[in-house]
Amino acid sequence: MTMMSPQEILAHLDSGVLWPTLPDAQRPSDVAQAYQSALAVRALRSARGEQPAGFKIGFTNRTIWQRYRVFAPIWGTVWNTTLLHCDGRATLSLQRLCQPRLEPEVVFGIAATPPPDATLEQLFACVDWLATGFEIVQSHCADWRFTAAQTVADGGLHGRLLVGPRTPVRGLATGGKALDAMLAAAGVRLRCDGRPIEQGQGRNVLDGPLHALRHFVLELQRCPGAPELRAGDVVTTGTWTDAWALQPGQTWRAEFDAPLTAIEIGLD
Repeated sequence: MTMMSPQEILAHLDSGVLWPTLPDAQRPSDVAQAYQSALAVRALRSARGEQPAGFKIGFTNRTIWQRYRVFAPIWGTVWNTTLLHCDGRATLSLQRLCQPRLEPEVVFGIAATPPPDATLEQLFACVDWLATGFEIVQSHCADWRFTAAQTVADGGLHGRLLVGPRTPVRGLATGGKALDAMLAAAGVRLRCDGRPIEQGQGRNVLDGPLHALRHFVLELQRCPGAPELRAGDVVTTGTWTDAWALQPGQTWRAEFDAPLTAIEIGLD
């Protein structure tokens, strides 16, 4: 079974409608082919006027790999049409999102293109700021049952990205090793309508968000035809908890350990 065409994938992204259901034996499994399909969708979106704003990294949290049957990180594009900056509180519509779920994450603001095979210290030199955020992920496969290749072709499951107040990284740490240790040790408490939902830690995402960023940079550099990471891009590094299903009317809040800031979102 071949993958859906880029035009078909984009039509589903625009409408929020599920993909056709396939038997397990017919589900695409070629991840490299899926990235080429995703890059073709990226070209279609750019051609109609959308502007790439950065990237999302998915499935960096090893604690949920077994649940979703995806056992390695993936990445996708964040767009000016899917990115929202806020002062720590925002309202978001769930319209045209397909089976949306919420993930509390740390987002990096990029200051320069990382060199090949960048170390953590070299990455630190290429990062301007960080922020807490919520990624609203979505799946166009029914009941969130998919292959890794389908998640890649489905835009890396990216729906929306809410980014909270920015903090210069050099105000938090003197170098990559120190920032890595601080983020890995930090925790988050996720609440919905005031009720405790789940707790997570920074080390859940490939041992820490800076490690997740390094993994992504190396994968991006190895992917044929992929764009390079550039100054001004945002990169959200993966969920510290499970991804939680959303409904209009809910209010979600993630309380991160200091010095990271809390972030809250109301859903329409």
